[in-house]
Amino acid sequence: MSPEPRVPEGRLVLVRHGATEWSESGQHTGRTDIPLTAKGEARAADLPSRLAHLDVGLVLSSPLQRALRTAQLAGFEPETDDDLLEWDYGGYEGRTTKEIRAELGYDWAVFEHGVVPGVTPGETVEEVAARASRVLRRVAPVLAERDVLLFGHGHALRVLAAVFLREHPRLGAKLLLDAGSVSVLEYAREQPAIAVWNHIC
Repeated sequence: MSPEPRVPEGRLVLVRHGATEWSESGQHTGRTDIPLTAKGEARAADLPSRLAHLDVGLVLSSPLQRALRTAQLAGFEPETDDDLLEWDYGGYEGRTTKEIRAELGYDWAVFEHGVVPGVTPGETVEEVAARASRVLRRVAPVLAERDVLLFGHGHALRVLAAVFLREHPRLGAKLLLDAGSVSVLEYAREQPAIAVWNHIC
């Protein structure tokens, strides 16, 4: 008889990058590589004390500068992983929800209605979830015993949390994340759970 699978002991810590001009204005920022604002840098500079208690075994980041810079200001030199890139918003890149709704004539929401192709092809929520699943498979061996830090983006991290919780990726619509926030996922009573969500000091 094979032994019972071991419950991971580590915590999966999600850090959304600090503020950018587009996050402040509400513009959808997928693959556009824009920097942090001074406010974003200042909040990221507060991260070392907030993350000091972790037993970090692996640090991964989206390759986009807003996530990488946040990781660096937090005191880490992460490995980059393209699967942590933000949702590809296609034709809705750089546009606000208000603008998109005015054009379409209904209460559009990215988790419910998706995106249209533009300069980039765009992604479905299921495609974002598939990337999240690959990240979770990559970190699983480390998470068995130590904590893992992921530096990324609002929508993609929300989808990743839903996948971690074994829920439909559209659950991510309810899991709001502010710029510079820290969230912690873990196993409680052998089940995936949220320990801390959207914490900002």
